[in-house]
Amino acid sequence: MNYFQSIILGIIEGITEFFPISSTGHMILAASAMGILNQKITNLFIVSVQFGSILSVIFLYRKKLFFQKLDFYIKIFISTIPFSIIGYYIYKNINIMLNNPIIVSISLIIGGIIIIKAEKLYEKKNIKNFNKNKNNYLPINYYRALVIGLSQCISLIPGISRSATTIISGILQNVSRKDSIEFSFFISIPVVIFATFKKLYDCYFNTACNISSYELKLLLLGNLVSFITSIIAIKSFIKYLKNNNFKLFGYYRIISGILYIFFIIFTP
Repeated sequence: MNYFQSIILGIIEGITEFFPISSTGHMILAASAMGILNQKITNLFIVSVQFGSILSVIFLYRKKLFFQKLDFYIKIFISTIPFSIIGYYIYKNINIMLNNPIIVSISLIIGGIIIIKAEKLYEKKNIKNFNKNKNNYLPINYYRALVIGLSQCISLIPGISRSATTIISGILQNVSRKDSIEFSFFISIPVVIFATFKKLYDCYFNTACNISSYELKLLLLGNLVSFITSIIAIKSFIKYLKNNNFKLFGYYRIISGILYIFFIIFTP
């Protein structure tokens, strides 16, 4: 990996982290296309570069994140428990899947179909009532927070998308899109921080990892780029969803997944 590739992957991470299209999946496919997927630094980079995106959430939502009532933090904690437990026990299997572009491509397609179906169900069931009375949206209580947290576990499969599973889980429980999106942002903070430091911790005590100063610069550069790009992406995402739904992301996932499968098949 070089500086240019670090910047490219940082941009991809920043743009895709909070869209329901899988940032990890896109970085795996991009790294595969650039021929750097099997480099030891790439696996670490794909996980740790998400830290820059999470810092952008903390920066943009600092007023909503800090000095909240205890109830707010309990909901985030409840949503984080399932992902942390399951992620811990299947950690090694996740690493294996990180090097498999076919799994990512299939996951993108399946996730795209689910998003489109979920949006159609959501609109068919609720749009008439919600247009008349915004109070028909339900708040995120402890039970809904737990369901969202359980759905987040599916995103451990590369290409599924953590934001997709959590947002769709929210709207299918009649939570508003805005609340679903913001809650998805908030619960990503402990998850990504834990995943990043777990990866760095394992690398630090693994002599085979042995990060050089050059590779450390690549990680820092990627995180800086993802931080800046994520700020732009989050603002654009919120603005877009004021008058639109998630179907476009579903179609995008299906098309990109199919195209990459063809790329893998026909590339020598």
